[in-house]
This record gives sequence, structure tokens and C-alpha cells, in this order.
Amino acid sequence: MRHPSDYAILQVLPRLETGGVEQVVVELTEAVSRTGARAFVASQPGRLVRAVERAGGKHVAIDLESRNPFKLLAAAHHLTRLIRAERISLVHAHSRAPAIAARLAARRCRVPFVTTYHGAYGQRGRLKRAYNAVMASGDRVIAISEFIADLVRARHGVGAERLRVVPGGVDCAKFAPDAVNGGRMETLARAWALPDGAPVIMLPARLTGWKGQRVAIEALARMRHRDAILLLVGATQGREAYRRSLLATIGRLNLTLRVFFAGDCADMPAAYKLADIVVNASTDPEAFGRTIVEAQAMRRMVIATDHGAARETIRHGETGWRTKPGDADDLAAALDAALDLTPESRLAMGEAARAYVAEFYSIAAMQNGNLAVYDELLR
Repeated sequence: MRHPSDYAILQVLPRLETGGVEQVVVELTEAVSRTGARAFVASQPGRLVRAVERAGGKHVAIDLESRNPFKLLAAAHHLTRLIRAERISLVHAHSRAPAIAARLAARRCRVPFVTTYHGAYGQRGRLKRAYNAVMASGDRVIAISEFIADLVRARHGVGAERLRVVPGGVDCAKFAPDAVNGGRMETLARAWALPDGAPVIMLPARLTGWKGQRVAIEALARMRHRDAILLLVGATQGREAYRRSLLATIGRLNLTLRVFFAGDCADMPAAYKLADIVVNASTDPEAFGRTIVEAQAMRRMVIATDHGAARETIRHGETGWRTKPGDADDLAAALDAALDLTPESRLAMGEAARAYVAEFYSIAAMQNGNLAVYDELLR
């Protein structure tokens, strides 16, 4: 058996900006480094390059973002040179365009190729189906939830010999309510100019249509609790037209003083603790829904749409509630019912939620699950 220091793992993704996939890459870098193996990440640079380096990895800047066939071939050439120069043992792709280049390079160099199917990916048209299929072409295909595993089986016919389910995880030491002091919460409340004493409903997600910000805004307008505010935490990512359309909806519903745009947030544990209720209003099924798990780790009551992986990450009535997808009336009723509960009742549900997350969705379980997949192919 080779020593772990003889191994080198290369992860590829489009760009190291903030996001759930990017955070997984950082966490896996830390896990690989901890074993004594060398960890590499290839992508366009971004804000998380330093996080990869702090986790013990080395970042290599390669244009893996473009879908242009010529640029993909150039990326495959660069990856091939990297694999040979650094004696890479295994390549792990987290996104479709990089996976095309990475698969070609891995096959050229005869090293194992792993993919993680991170999303439900739309399937309209023959070209899109072929584009998605690369994520099911690994020597092992990792699904981040049972929902995604079912989708991969149905779409691509991947059998048990190649398919592995490794749910996403959360760092329960970082997302720990007792570790967040009042000063951190007060800093955010002041920065966002939140009114004192108002019940805070938080929707943490980047600003994009399918994340359901409009549904949440419409639900707020239909609630009995007229003092509640909605806090939208997430980056615009250039979608200014969508933000303007949300502002128009807010104005039409006379909610200007009750909806707050927080933008990107560097201290999400404090943001969750600031909230009374955390909402996931996604209109399309979530492949995993990292914010659902993070909020539960923070003992927050979570209300999410009843589809996708939310059916796994929330035990309805025990660790949170689920509502009809895209139904503002159902969401409004659930929010009112949640605010009707005593703080003690919401906290009790939060305690159950944190225990559930700690048992089934820890970052250690996610890391160990991925390392076990690597071990299958390397041993």
C-alpha cells in the first residue's frame, strides 16, 4: 500500500468564488491535506483561492469556465501537463464544462476520474442532455443527496457499481449558536439597518429567480404578522434586472419598509442567529440545499419548499416545516403559524434540528465519504 504522501488529488471547477460547490472544494482540500496527500485545485481565480491555500492546497489558474470547444481542448492540454508534472493520482470534477476537459486529460494520463453531480441540471434539448452526461461519466459518480441519486439513475442509467451517495455537510463548530456573541449580531443588524424588535424572516440565497425571493415577498404581503420583516441575504451576481423587478414587486405590495437586501454576507452564523425563521423558497428542487442544513445547525426554525433534497434534510414537524413549491399562500400560513409559536417551542424544534444535522450532515461525514470514494479507486 502506498503512503498517502505519494498521492495527489486534483479538483476542478469553473472559478473559486463563493458558493456551495466552491465551499465543498475547500473542505475536501482540507480533508485531502490532512491525510498527508497533496491537494490541487484548478480553476479561474476567485475569492476562495486563499481559503484553498489555507486548507493546505495549491491553486492552479486554468480557464475552465468557458464552454467554447477550442478553449475546452486548450484546458484539457493544460490539465494533462499538470497531471503529468505533479504526478496527480486522481481527478475530481465538480462542474460540467471543467469535467469535459478534465475527463479528456484523465483518460490521456490513465488516472481515475470522479465526478460529483451537484445539481438537477435542466435537460432541454439533445445538446443539453449530452452536456449533462459528462457528470455521470466518472469512474465513480457522487450524488449529493438521494434525490440526485434517483435522478442520475433515471437519466443516465448509472448503476450501483459506480454511483455513491455522499450528502453535503456543515461545520457544526463554525455553525454553532453558542459560539456567536451578541456583538457579531449587532454589527450585522446595524449594517443592514434592521428595525429593533421586529420578527426577522431570512431567505439566504443568491438573487436568481428559482431561489424564490418573489414567492417570499408575496408571502410577506399576505401574512397576519404585519410587523415581520424579510431579510434577503445573497449576492446579486450581476442580475440587476432581477433585483429591479423585485423592487417593483415590493413597491406594488407596499412592502418597502419591510424587505431588506443584505447582499453577500461574510458572517453567516451571525446572520442565521439574527433570524427568527429561515426560509428556503426555491421553486425548483434543491439538489442539497446547504443553507437549510446550516440554519438547522444554528437551531433556527426552517421552512422550505416540499421537493428535492429538502425532503431528506428536514423532518417535517420535527426539525422544520415544508410548504408547497411556489405557493405564497401556503408559505404565508406557515410563517404565521411559526410566529404564533412561543420562542421556547421554536427553540425546541431548533434543538432537534441541530441534533439531526450533527448526526447525518456533518462536514466530517461529507469529507470521509469523499475520501472513501478516492480510496476505492486508489487502493
